[in-house]
Amino acid sequence: MAFIDKNFMLKGDIAKKLYLETAKDAPIFDYHCHINPQEIYEDKRFKNITELWLGGDHYKWRLMRSNGVPEKYITGDASDYDKFAKFCELMPKLAGNPMYVWCHLELKMYFGYDKPLSEETCDEAWKFLNARLSEPSFSARNIIKRSNVRMIGTTDDPADDLKWHRLIGEDKSFDFCKVLPSFRPDKALHIENRGFAEYIKTLGDSAGIKINSIRSLKEALSERLDYFVSMGMKATDHGLNYFAYKDTDDFEANRILMKVLNGVRPTEYDTVKYMSNLLKFLGGLYVKHNVVMQIHYGAQRNVNRPAFRALGPDTGFDCISTRPSSDYLTAFLNSLLESGSLPKTVIYSLNPQDNEMIDTVIGSFQGEGICGKIQHGAAWWFSDSKPGIEKHLKSLASLTVLGNFIGMLTDSRSFLSYARHDYFRRILCSFIGKLADEGEYPCDEKYLKRIVSDICYYNALNYFG
Repeated sequence: MAFIDKNFMLKGDIAKKLYLETAKDAPIFDYHCHINPQEIYEDKRFKNITELWLGGDHYKWRLMRSNGVPEKYITGDASDYDKFAKFCELMPKLAGNPMYVWCHLELKMYFGYDKPLSEETCDEAWKFLNARLSEPSFSARNIIKRSNVRMIGTTDDPADDLKWHRLIGEDKSFDFCKVLPSFRPDKALHIENRGFAEYIKTLGDSAGIKINSIRSLKEALSERLDYFVSMGMKATDHGLNYFAYKDTDDFEANRILMKVLNGVRPTEYDTVKYMSNLLKFLGGLYVKHNVVMQIHYGAQRNVNRPAFRALGPDTGFDCISTRPSSDYLTAFLNSLLESGSLPKTVIYSLNPQDNEMIDTVIGSFQGEGICGKIQHGAAWWFSDSKPGIEKHLKSLASLTVLGNFIGMLTDSRSFLSYARHDYFRRILCSFIGKLADEGEYPCDEKYLKRIVSDICYYNALNYFG
């Protein structure tokens, strides 16, 4: 029994027309992901569906744990078949979960397999999918090409030598997609984390600068940013657990940095002051280089400490934070604006309750001849479900200019996650189609298709340059 057809999730004739004629085959500009550039350069092949699907997907791991699956079948030493079988057993229970739809979209789009996964179909699916994976079309590069991806923005530490990006750029056989680094200075910002002092030395070594003050730290970050820009970088990213801001001068930031480099743990207030100083400095650099600043916040990370000690970060033990951020966010943006250092900025909160707040905040800092200079980033992580995306789109449309939205991103480590763009596009077309169906927007094909094509691809292309 087929689960997904061409009209899947599309509500109404207008939505179907917008999707089939405009959204379905639009290129993808994936401005934020966690794909490993080495795997792209080496054109990685996958030995089986478990390696491709379950090898590093903490979304799936969380759901398996919620189904009582022992850790040996998740991150442990069970066989790849047994891990896949445990995931198949879970699937029929996932009614209403985006993972159910994502997985079946991937199976349909890439493998041509259209039966619902379950304990009953496990053996058949295992054999069919692994046979398909042996075909050349399932190498990393060919999956990217089949997905019509024109740009991939990876996530990279300032100390990274970007070896794989350079090699990809020199490879004339891979010219259908740009793979560009994104500058993510989290380890330099999070002065409260263990290992901070060791990282500062690594950063200094990469820049050829001995870091012994806030001034030399900024020199090192500036030098590394110059290098990233020379490698084609278009965006930066900053992952914050919560957003707080306090105007802090270099003297105070230096006092805090020196204290921590000498082994003293910072207070939360000192952490905020240090981070505020550095973020404001970085904003000025981003304006200088005309690159985009992305800010992700609103996550409580590694809340299960025994699991963190056993498995490390990014293994499925994070959740939504509810800390308020409106006053801090406006103070930060205003401080950048007054100092002439407000770059194009994309703001994401993991908490969907922040949607309306963010949309009213960004509306207060627009202008300067740039359409949507300050963006409310796509529904993210725990919010990239159908209701989460719809809530995000409704807030955008109600409080800002929906037609300027830069659209979806994968935020994933999986090469098959481009199916999430298809998921988003179906929801987008239904959302816009409903406005026309209900008479809230003219049924004008030209403008409806322009909005859809811009959100799917062209807005991001123009915004990131």
